[in-house]
Amino acid sequence: MISTIIAFIIIFGILVIVHEFGHFIVAKKSGIMVREFSVGMGPKIFYHRYNGTTYTLRLLPLGGYVRMAGSADDDNEEMRPGRAVNLKLGTNGLVQSINTSNKHMLFKGLPIEVVKSDLEHQLTITGYVNGDENHLKTFNVDHDATIVEQDGTEVQIAPADVQYETASVSKKLMTNFAGVFNNVLLAVIVYMLLSFVQGGVLTNSNQVNVLPHNSVARDAGIQNGDRIISIDHHKTPNWIGLQKQIATRPHQKINLMIKRDHHVKTLSFTTKSRVISHKRYGMIGIEQTLDHSVSAKLISGFTQTWSMTEQLFHALGHMIFGHFSLNDLGGPVAIFATTSQAAKLGITGLLQFLAFLSINLAIMNLLPIPALDGGKIILNLIQAIRRRPVSENVEATITLIGFALILVLMVLVTWNDIERYFIH
Repeated sequence: MISTIIAFIIIFGILVIVHEFGHFIVAKKSGIMVREFSVGMGPKIFYHRYNGTTYTLRLLPLGGYVRMAGSADDDNEEMRPGRAVNLKLGTNGLVQSINTSNKHMLFKGLPIEVVKSDLEHQLTITGYVNGDENHLKTFNVDHDATIVEQDGTEVQIAPADVQYETASVSKKLMTNFAGVFNNVLLAVIVYMLLSFVQGGVLTNSNQVNVLPHNSVARDAGIQNGDRIISIDHHKTPNWIGLQKQIATRPHQKINLMIKRDHHVKTLSFTTKSRVISHKRYGMIGIEQTLDHSVSAKLISGFTQTWSMTEQLFHALGHMIFGHFSLNDLGGPVAIFATTSQAAKLGITGLLQFLAFLSINLAIMNLLPIPALDGGKIILNLIQAIRRRPVSENVEATITLIGFALILVLMVLVTWNDIERYFIH
């Protein structure tokens, strides 16, 4: 159980960090301020500020986020009128830090009751100092000032010139797509690594190896490196065709034509069978050959990623246009349960699972659902067509609806997973 928990946290952590780093690095390169880069959700464990961004580690390892200045996810309610805050002034008289939290006391902080503030354009705070309601005083705020939020996290303020909304449509598109791109790139790298760990790449060739034990193919005279070119006069030019012909013939006599060193010969024997999911399949005790070349291992990163992407899109199409079931979806509980199964297969099982989840995350984030990357990309495209952005209120409403739908779906999926894996 402990090893499964550790594997789960590592896999989930890698997925989140890689995905969010895509948003982070492109946003920074596009001139958009990233106020916070969070790994995990919920209460913070600790934070560290570096180069204008606050990096936080939070308690629940079930996600993460990149908080861009001025985005729909960026909350600035700390400076509402009537709020008591402390200001730290620099030697130039400008406000360097604003404390809105009782958990974090600023050294020599100046207490003030906020009447109005503008931390985006004018960069000013107006209020009553030390409770003196007879005199209003206005303070100018440094462009790079920080604000200590309610939970004690210190982040940079978000002036208008570094906000998400001021970026061009192309930069917004690249920023929103970057997370998906990084997940695909991660899958490519992991599949490459998997090929090196396995010592080669499984080929789709009709050239086979025979298993050392319990192999009717070996007993019939088939040797490693032989090519099975037909079964019962059905041509088998590749592994998929070969596997299909054998699987449909459980406990049946078959005639194989094999090619060895430019010589062709015919062998006859009876297959064995195996029951999988209440269905019987034929088997003869052979396996795919491995291509050990470095080029094949490198190329496999792309080919395996593409193959898995096709399979996932096919499954998604079945869910949308076929019979939908919550069993087709899986949340953190299902991922944890599957992590346990993958861990039993060792490093290769975990790498395979990591690549699968990374592609899965990329595809799910591309769906045109508000609050997901796909929904944000749709809003960017609408802005490009209309030549003006969707209003902040409309975007905030759409995002809120999207979050609500995702939350409801996550609750349903999680409960369904608990029933599947732990109750029944």
